[in-house]
Amino acid sequence: MEVLYLIIFFILGTILGTIYTLIGLRLPNNEKILTKRKCKKCHQQLIYKDLIPLLSYILYKGRCRYCRGKIDILFPYMEFFTGLLFAVSYYNFGFSYQLLIALGMISLLMIIVVSDLTYLIIPDEVLIVASIYFFLIQILSLGFKGAFFHLLTGILLFTIMYSVMLIGNKVLKKESMGGGDIKMMFVFGLVLDPLLGTLTIFLGSLLALPMSLYLMKKNNEKVIPFGPFLLLAFVFIYFIKITSNDIIGLLGF
Repeated sequence: MEVLYLIIFFILGTILGTIYTLIGLRLPNNEKILTKRKCKKCHQQLIYKDLIPLLSYILYKGRCRYCRGKIDILFPYMEFFTGLLFAVSYYNFGFSYQLLIALGMISLLMIIVVSDLTYLIIPDEVLIVASIYFFLIQILSLGFKGAFFHLLTGILLFTIMYSVMLIGNKVLKKESMGGGDIKMMFVFGLVLDPLLGTLTIFLGSLLALPMSLYLMKKNNEKVIPFGPFLLLAFVFIYFIKITSNDIIGLLGF
């Protein structure tokens, strides 16, 4: 039965992976998300057999069925990794409130990976929906008192990140961080406690550092999408189930 559930979550993830990719590509351009997809080269409207997650890409060897032009590889990648992470979420948390939070985190990660890597934009609409979703889950899981604690944590993490931005702006004498990255910390606070949230900022910065140095050296690129790295750190910390007490114990306090 467990294997069946893993397969179901994987398939669900691949389907949603397509939707998340469309949201990440279309929302920053104010395009309608639910409009039908067309081939970017021949503009032929695609039908169901062209849009089966992963399978259509494999069956048609990564090419449009009509003009044989190459299909954007972003879609199968997002479909596969969303499916994989959905299955891992179920394997890790089972049917629980933690699973609902994990699936929400994966959904947020996938949308923002696409939008931030493509446009260097984290849409406010996505963060608002994620905030409402996580807050409601925390009310159901922890009650109003626990949810209010996470609300305060979100405000605290937002303030910390905003302060980091102000310091960075002053030191670098230019914009050091996007507004979306700062707002996203509020969302993190709705899931993590203050110590784990602060650890997320630190770990996300460590993950982003090698890519920053590489892009600056190769392309003289001074702006990198920070959001995906913060989200990767966010997901990693949640999935390994580390607690603040674990961190305090490791530090010897």
